[in-house]
Amino acid sequence: MDERDAYLAWPLSYMEGTPALANHYREWKWTIMLNLVNRGVDLKMVESRPGSANGSRVIKYRRLRPFKTDEIKVLLVENISTIAEKMLREAGYQEELREKLRTVHALGIRSKTQITEDLIKEAPCLLTIGCFCIGVNQVAQEAALSRGIAVFNSPFSNSRSVAELVISEIITLARQLGDRNREMHNGQWKKTAGGCQEIRRKILGIVGYGHIGAQLSVLAESMGMQVLFYDIQQIMPLGMATPTESLDELLERSDFVSLHVPETSETINMIGARELKLMKPGAKLINASRGSVVDLLALKEALESGRMGGAALDVYPEEPAANGPWSTGLEGLDNVILTPHIGGSTEEAQAAIGVEVATNMIRFLDQGTTLGSVNFPELDLRVNTFEQPSTPYPCRVLNVHQNVPGVLLKINQILGQFNIEKQVCESRGQYSYIMADVCAGCETDLDHIFESIFHLPEAVATRIVY
Repeated sequence: MDERDAYLAWPLSYMEGTPALANHYREWKWTIMLNLVNRGVDLKMVESRPGSANGSRVIKYRRLRPFKTDEIKVLLVENISTIAEKMLREAGYQEELREKLRTVHALGIRSKTQITEDLIKEAPCLLTIGCFCIGVNQVAQEAALSRGIAVFNSPFSNSRSVAELVISEIITLARQLGDRNREMHNGQWKKTAGGCQEIRRKILGIVGYGHIGAQLSVLAESMGMQVLFYDIQQIMPLGMATPTESLDELLERSDFVSLHVPETSETINMIGARELKLMKPGAKLINASRGSVVDLLALKEALESGRMGGAALDVYPEEPAANGPWSTGLEGLDNVILTPHIGGSTEEAQAAIGVEVATNMIRFLDQGTTLGSVNFPELDLRVNTFEQPSTPYPCRVLNVHQNVPGVLLKINQILGQFNIEKQVCESRGQYSYIMADVCAGCETDLDHIFESIFHLPEAVATRIVY
C-alpha cells in the first residue's frame, strides 16, 4: 500500500499513545480484518477552541498522520477473535469492553454485545463499528452518528444458513425428533408414529417475505410444502408461494408458522395469546427472527395446554452476554426445540459476513465511503488515480455536521478557495455527511482546510485523507 497522510479529528475525553493491539485470528475469513491491524497512524494532540460545537469547555482532539495505520487497533468480540473470547468469557462484556474501547479505532461485534450510548461516550478513538450479523438493534446508532462513527452490518449473507435451519426444524418438529432423541439419551426406547407426520402437502406460513423468508419459501416448496406468506409490503412471490391478506388469515391456515421480521414497535409481541389461539390445533411455531416478537408466557401456556403441537426457538427476548447457564422457562416441554441463536452460525455464512463487513469498514477508513452503513447516508466518490497529479496535495475532505441551514455554504466557502473536483452531500435526520475531492497546493492549504472546517460550530467530525 502506498503511504498517505491523513488528518482525523474527533472529540476526545481521553487519549494517550498506546502500543498496537496484538490480535490473533484463528480463521482465514478474518484476513481482510488484518488489513486494518497491519496499518497504522502517528498520534498528535490538538485542542479545540472554546465555544465549538462540542461545548464551551476545551476538548482534546486527535490528529492521525501520516496514514501508515500500523497502529490502527481493532477489537473483535463474540467468537470473532480468540483474544476477545478469552477476555470476556467469565467477566461478561460491558466493563471489559468499556476499558478496551478507549483505545480501539474499529470494533467488530455480533448480536449479543450491547453498544449503548454510554459505551460510545467511552470510545474516544472509535471510528467504525462492524456488526458481523444481520441485526443492528444492539448498537445505539444515532449516538454513533452523533460522534461520526459509522455502523456496518451484513443483512443478507447468512440468509441461506437461517433458511436451512428452519427447514431442519420443520422436519424435526413434524417427526418429534427432539423428543425421541432425548428419550434415547435417557435410556428409553419409544418407537411410535403417533403425532409424527410428513411435511409434504403441509402448509407453511412465512411471516416476513424478505431475503430469508423468500429462500425458505423456495426450499419448502422443493420439499412439497404449500407456502403462504404475509408481509407489510407488496412483494412478488417466488415459485407458487401465495400472499395472504392478513396475518390472521396466515395463522388460521398454516400447519407451520415461521417468523422472519425485524424488531420494531409493530413487531414486539406480534405473536401473543390471541394470535396463538388463531392457529390450527397442533400447529407448530418457529421463531428465528427476533426474540421480542413472541410472548413466551403465552407460548408456554399454549404448549402446556396441548393446543399447539410444538415450537422451535432460536432467539429470545433477553439473551446472555456470554456462554453459561441460562433458562427460558420452556425447558422440558414436549416437542420444543431450543437453540442458542445459531441461525447464521455456519462457517459459510460467517466467512461471507466477515468479508462484507470488513470490506465496508476498510473502505470507510481509507476513503470515507459509507455504502452499507446503517446509520450514515450511503455515499461514495470514485477514487482519483494520479500518475502526475495536477497539484502536490490532492485530498479528500470528509465531514459530519449538524443538519441545519447554511453549513454547506460555509464548507463550500472554505473549499471554494481551491479546486473542487467532485462533491456529494446527503442528510440523515439531525446530521449530514459530505465527501469532497479537492486539489490543494501545499501542506499549508491542507492545514487551512482542516482547521477551518474543524472549527465550524456545527462540525461534528472532520477527516482529510490524501
